[in-house]
Amino acid sequence: MVDKDVYYQVILDGFSRYLESPFMADVTRTIIRYPDARFYVALNKNQMASKKWLIDELYRSKGSDLGTIYILGGWFGILSAMLLNDERFNIDCVVSFDMDPECGPIAEYMNRSHVEKNRFHAVTADVNRIEYPHATGAKPNGAAAPDIVINTSCEHMDAASGWYDRIPAGTIQVLQSNDQFDCEEHHNCVNDLDMFRQQSPMVEIMFGGELERKRYTRFMLIGRK
Repeated sequence: MVDKDVYYQVILDGFSRYLESPFMADVTRTIIRYPDARFYVALNKNQMASKKWLIDELYRSKGSDLGTIYILGGWFGILSAMLLNDERFNIDCVVSFDMDPECGPIAEYMNRSHVEKNRFHAVTADVNRIEYPHATGAKPNGAAAPDIVINTSCEHMDAASGWYDRIPAGTIQVLQSNDQFDCEEHHNCVNDLDMFRQQSPMVEIMFGGELERKRYTRFMLIGRK
């Protein structure tokens, strides 16, 4: 009898080869390397649908040239890998911030081919306290000031905790939240898109929309602070 973990890893590896997908290959190798990580949550259908929605709408709103991207609450680096492996985009670098020290090594392994090219950095830091470099100022881990800041975990972060205020004015933002109030890890859900707009004021909104899921609605804003 084949161990169930090996069973599914073999299937994933087979799909990655059939589809010739660098992203799936990276995911498979990372799952094998870190079998105890919560990939069953990070890669579930709701998470992946939300990330794909973000990427497609970002392309429609911003086009191909994305420059340097900061991802707040980047977790295992899956969104970073999806962006960096998307041939529609020209990306200089993605910097993924997460306060959990266990996330950094996993995110770097997930994106190791991009680490080698200096296109991905995982930083262990509290996003409520990070200092954003100016265009000509200090560059954390060699990365430039962000052209785009992404936060898909706004429901996990207190609106008054400081992360939003620290983002430099004029920066393009991609923000997601939801109305899943019954989740213990969610401290800052919103009732609707209007409430999300009030919570995250922007001088220019490029996109605002909702994605209906089985247990909640996900809200997204793309715009300039």
